Amino acid sequence: MSELDEQIAVRRGKLARLRARGIDAFPPRCPHDLEPAAVHRLYGERGTEELAAEKLRLRVPGRVRAIREQGKLAFVDLHDGAAKLQLFVRRNLLDQASLELLDDLDLGDYLLAEGELLRTRTGELSLAPERLALLAKALRPLPEKWHGLTDTEARYRQRYLDLIANPESRHVFEVRARLVAGIRAFLDERGFLEVETPMMQAIPGGAAARPFVTHHNALDLELYLRVAPELYLKRLLVGGFHRVYEINRNFRNEGISTQHNPEFTMLEFYWAYADYEQLMDLTEQMLVQLARTVVKSEKLSYKGKSLDLTPPWPRLTMAGALERFAGVSLEQSATVEGLLEARAAHGLARPVGVGETANHRPIYGRLLAEVFEALCEEHLDGPVFIVDHPVEVSPLSKQKPEDPRFTERFELYLGGMEVANAFSELNDPDVQAERFREQLAARAAGDHEAHRFDADYVRALEHGMPPAGGEGVGIDRLTMLFTDRPSIRDVILFPLLRPEAAGSGEAGGPDRP
Repeated sequence: MSELDEQIAVRRGKLARLRARGIDAFPPRCPHDLEPAAVHRLYGERGTEELAAEKLRLRVPGRVRAIREQGKLAFVDLHDGAAKLQLFVRRNLLDQASLELLDDLDLGDYLLAEGELLRTRTGELSLAPERLALLAKALRPLPEKWHGLTDTEARYRQRYLDLIANPESRHVFEVRARLVAGIRAFLDERGFLEVETPMMQAIPGGAAARPFVTHHNALDLELYLRVAPELYLKRLLVGGFHRVYEINRNFRNEGISTQHNPEFTMLEFYWAYADYEQLMDLTEQMLVQLARTVVKSEKLSYKGKSLDLTPPWPRLTMAGALERFAGVSLEQSATVEGLLEARAAHGLARPVGVGETANHRPIYGRLLAEVFEALCEEHLDGPVFIVDHPVEVSPLSKQKPEDPRFTERFELYLGGMEVANAFSELNDPDVQAERFREQLAARAAGDHEAHRFDADYVRALEHGMPPAGGEGVGIDRLTMLFTDRPSIRDVILFPLLRPEAAGSGEAGGPDRP
C-alpha cells in the first residue's frame, strides 16, 4: 500500500467514526455570518480592547490549512482562498461533540467555527470557538504545505489543487476576471451592446481555421463548433445594431502550443461607420485603460522585458517590418522573386502546395505573410500595429483604394504575440462572394483552413451593411501579458490535455466514467 493509500485509509476511518457518532460529514447547508477575508476587511483594524468590549460573536466557515497543538490549546487556520483566520481553540470551552470533531480533524476539511472575535497576546485577529461543525470531510490530502503543487502538468490537470496550494495561480485568474470586467465597462461606456451568437453553426466562418464537428440527433444535422462569431455579429450590423460586442468561446481544431489552446476566449466587437484606423486608436485607449486599472501602470513586465504601453504605438506594414527586423529591403519584398530570395537567405524552405497558382508559382500575398511570420513575429515585443495585410490572407477585409493588393487590416503585436486582429469590414456582397469562391479554390487545393461559402451571409450583405470596423482581441493572450505567464495553459482554468494513463486514478475507489 502506498503512502497516499494509507493516508486515504486513515481519513476514511475518521469518516466512519464520525458517521458512527451520528455526525453528517457533508451537511446540506451552512448558516454563517462572514468568511475569513470579510472578517479581516470589517474588523481587521479594531484593537484588543475594542474587540473585548464589543464581544462580537461570529460563525465563520473555511478550509482547514493548519493545525497546531499546544497543551490545552489548539490553533487552527481557516482559509477561504483569499485570506486566513486563526482559530484560538481552548479545549475547555468546547462542547463534547466539538472536542471529538477536533480530534478527527484533517488538513483540507471544511469547518464552521462559532465563537467570539478577539486578538491574541501576539496581536493576531482570531476567533475563539465554542462550537465546531464539520462542513465537508477531505478524503484526500492536500499538496505538501511547504512545497505546494509544483508539477506543471498536475497543476493544469488538477487546477483545484493548484488554486489551493499556489496563491499566485489564484491571482492570475483574478486578474483575468478584472480584465474582462474592464473590457465590458470600456465598451459599455461607449455605447456598445453585448450580445450572444451561436456556438454551433451550420457553416463555420470568420477565421481561417479547422472546425470541430458535432451532430444534432433530432435534426440529423452536421454542425460545427464556431471558430469565430464574426459573420453573425456582422449580420447584426445589417439588422441595425451598430455597436456590438461578444466575449466568446471559440473552438479551433489545431495544434497546441504555448500560445494556442483548441478552446479559447476572444473579444470581438463591431463598430458601424468606423474604419481600421479608428480601431487602432480605440485599441490603444482600451489597453492603456486596462493597464492603469488592473496593474496600476502603463508598463507591463513579460518574460523579463518591460513593455511600455504609452501611446501612440508604431504602425508598420509587413514590408516595413521585414526591412526593420530582417534586413529585407522594400524593393526585395515587393516581388515573389525577392521574397523567395529572402527566404533562402534566412535558411527557410520554399513554400509548396497551398498558396500557389496552378503553375506552382507562389501567390505574392500568401508568400509575403508567410515570410513576415517566419522572420518578424518573434521580434515584435511592441506594442506595434502591423497594417495593410495582403488581400489573399484577408478574405473579409476591405481593400485599400490606393493599392488593391492590400487590405485595411491590422494585427496588434505585444510581447512577440499577435493579440488583436482587426479590419475595415468588406461590405460589398459581390466582392465578398468572389472572395468566398477564391477560398473554395484554396480548399480544393488542400488548404483545410480556408473559408467555406456562406450564402446566407452574402444575402445579408445584399440587404446593405454600413461601413464598419471589426476587431478580435485574445483574452487568454492578454492575460498572459498582464500576469507575466509564458504559456496559455497558465491562464486557462482547465486547458485541454491528453487523457491520463489508465490506472492513474489511484486509491480511494475506481475511476468514474
